[in-house]
Amino acid sequence: MKNKFGLGLVLLAATLSSTALADPRHDNEPSLQGFADPAGVLGTLNINGRTDPRNAFFRSLGTNGRSCSSCHVADQAFSISPPDIRARFEHTHGRDPLFAAFDGANCPNAPDGNAAARSLLLQSGLIRVGLPLPANAQFTISVVHDPYRCAIAPDPKGGPAIVSVYRRPLPTANLSFLSTIMFDGRETLAPLNSEATFLANLSSNLTHQALDATNGHAQAAQPPSAGDLSDIVTFELGLFTAQLRDARAGELDARQAQGGPLMLAREEYYPGINDSLGADPSGDAFNAAAMTLFAPWANAQARYPRAEEERKAAARRAIAAGEELFNTFPIRINNVRGLNDNAALGAPDSFIGHCTSCHDSPNVGNHSLPLPLDIGTAHAVLPSMETDPAIAAALAQLSMPDLPVYLVSGCPSPFAAAEPESFYTSDPGKALITGQCGDFNRIKGPILRGIAARAPYFHNGAAANLRELVNFYDQRFGMQLTETQKSDLIAFLNSL
Repeated sequence: MKNKFGLGLVLLAATLSSTALADPRHDNEPSLQGFADPAGVLGTLNINGRTDPRNAFFRSLGTNGRSCSSCHVADQAFSISPPDIRARFEHTHGRDPLFAAFDGANCPNAPDGNAAARSLLLQSGLIRVGLPLPANAQFTISVVHDPYRCAIAPDPKGGPAIVSVYRRPLPTANLSFLSTIMFDGRETLAPLNSEATFLANLSSNLTHQALDATNGHAQAAQPPSAGDLSDIVTFELGLFTAQLRDARAGELDARQAQGGPLMLAREEYYPGINDSLGADPSGDAFNAAAMTLFAPWANAQARYPRAEEERKAAARRAIAAGEELFNTFPIRINNVRGLNDNAALGAPDSFIGHCTSCHDSPNVGNHSLPLPLDIGTAHAVLPSMETDPAIAAALAQLSMPDLPVYLVSGCPSPFAAAEPESFYTSDPGKALITGQCGDFNRIKGPILRGIAARAPYFHNGAAANLRELVNFYDQRFGMQLTETQKSDLIAFLNSL
């Protein structure tokens, strides 16, 4: 049975216009807020009512002054972006709790208020994540580039060595579409692959994630209460964020389009929906046309013979054209861990896919079942460290931050199992959780809705903007997109 999770709550919003704010006198009615962003206006729908600043999400539950909202800000699609980070640093002289050296600095021994020691956060929006080397690791790992001198450090408590990786804070909205919690899946303690258990497991996982974040990022002296954890998870699960208005095309639900957070909250979802590997529990085949928000705009025409209306109609046609490219443009996929070594696909050397082969959740943009991938974003950009010329060319399109580089040894090649392989990486991904060679560099793709408000992109902030992101894919998979096609794809992504 196909289920619309949260539909009962979402129906309460049926009378809300996607361009209007809920009446603040009715605290329990769904509320919609708009925030200016680089592409127009971002919208956030809270199906549980007005946002209560007393919620535990906004309170400091630890010892360093941080709350969940330190790294998850409403006008940045519940992530954070460098312009705001730099403004906070300047306004507080580096004293904002966000800059706690524990993980807000390049290394935990950084002096307070030192901007250079927080360059990765200030320039690329990266938080340091210190992960213990798995005791059962099938590989050895060493440092070949250590710009901050804390890439691998002894555990002060005497445990396994701590490996530092640097990642973007994932959004805390649109969580009812998740198939994996965290980039490396480490908070997916209960699987999110069955409709029967999805909501209970999702709530359990998010509760554990909030607990770990409070104990870790907020350096709590004692765990938060069950009530506080429940408040955080309830608040997060009520949030739907998406682009509400495009600066050129106007309202994104106009003329039968389906953009904006209100329509997103009504979107059908269940684990495995439209799975590109053929595991949709309904038995339905994968449909590459997973994005249908702006199909009505394919032939948009000006309503009045005015230049402004002509420009708006052209912008709408561009968004629809970008959506069509996202659904249909053929991409030859090769050398991708998680796909080209995937038994469900027959481990093909290469195959033709589309953007939606990886972003298969309809009108959401993540994968509806866990599928961490290595597309190359964690590969090293230092000379002679990348052997795949397509990946090297793709990485050259990015504003890659200066990250530690690790040499991984002892693993077989996933594409030639009899051959041992050593390789370089700035983030081993899921392998730092499982210790498995097959998980190296594999990282989940985030939900795409609200993407315009939360640059930079990829787990390590390497794409400063959507132009760099599209150029990366164009080079990585030899797409040979025209400039018009690139612009149309960017227009579509900005409208999500």
